[in-house]
Amino acid sequence: MLMFEHRDRLESLYANIALGEKISTIHDMMKERFPFISRISAALYDSKTDLLKTFLHSGEEENPLAHYQARLSESSSLAEIVKMGRPRVVNDLSLFAAGTHEHTRRIGDEGHVSSYTMPMYMRGSLFGFIFFNSRQISPFSEEVLRQIDPFGHLIALTIISDLAMVQTLLATVKTARDMAHLRDDETGSHQDRMSRYARLIARKLAPRFGFTDEYIENVFIFAPLHDIGKMGVPDHILLKPGRLTTDEFALMKSHTTKGREIIDRMVENFELNRIHHVDIMRNIAEFHHEAIDGSGYPLGMSGEEIPVEARIVAVADIFDALTSRRPYKGAWSVDEAFSLLASLSGIKLDAQCVQAFMDSRPEIEEILGQFSENLIG
Repeated sequence: MLMFEHRDRLESLYANIALGEKISTIHDMMKERFPFISRISAALYDSKTDLLKTFLHSGEEENPLAHYQARLSESSSLAEIVKMGRPRVVNDLSLFAAGTHEHTRRIGDEGHVSSYTMPMYMRGSLFGFIFFNSRQISPFSEEVLRQIDPFGHLIALTIISDLAMVQTLLATVKTARDMAHLRDDETGSHQDRMSRYARLIARKLAPRFGFTDEYIENVFIFAPLHDIGKMGVPDHILLKPGRLTTDEFALMKSHTTKGREIIDRMVENFELNRIHHVDIMRNIAEFHHEAIDGSGYPLGMSGEEIPVEARIVAVADIFDALTSRRPYKGAWSVDEAFSLLASLSGIKLDAQCVQAFMDSRPEIEEILGQFSENLIG
């Protein structure tokens, strides 16, 4: 006898929905067995900067740690988890009441009094953490933990699966560029800097635009693909030291539409259609040379017609081009670059993006120092 009455409660994990919605689906199922779990969240680790960045959360209240980041080395309790290589239970968070970390205070202010923290690893390297919080004291018994662990790994694998596909794509692009001997003047350091500049802007604008941490992370991840279309521009134009002719500039401008075409092909070949934010990648590649006054390309869009992620990347890209050494120019100072950005604000560049970026000078200078150029990029 065939039976089709049973419904797979987790079938939406296969759907083209945001990662946050997938985590909420898992949380809803867990609450039937573990009603005391009031919040599940995930933070990602950037090993190049030692930053832990809030990424996803599921719970009834607003995210108490939205747009939050902290250095792992400055969080001794989380660093101890990595050192021990084992998850950690805190059945009474009041133990950390005297601590100075903002994240501890924010979680406590929402009434969470206990937690279970699992580290996430990908190919042996720390990828981030998953946090299970509760408003009950001492709910995480050994028997409960044995039942929670498989859900924790399911959450980790769901996150890693989506992001690993994107990282594979980025690695493929980087390999292609390396094999072409970095055909333009964009170095690895440029990609590191401008992607982090873009993230700075997105974080700063998050309250105004309602950006989630997942959106901000995707801007950071996809920003390095902004000029992927240059792979389709002939060398005699891309590497020309002098001024381009009108026809040559027209071919150079075509890198935006070529970038969209390349990404569409990669999305199909890598089967990335199920990634919820794939349009962010498309918009960054195709529209980062559009201008607020409508004088940009490829479509001559203006103002808010231009996707906000493209407006963000435009500011980050121009600033890094100005402050980087090139064969035809020296590196500008931060003050010089800020002066030009200010003159372009509201005309070529989005004024809110420019202001958000200029308000982040300490972080900008830290990124500049950490990812400085060298003779081989």
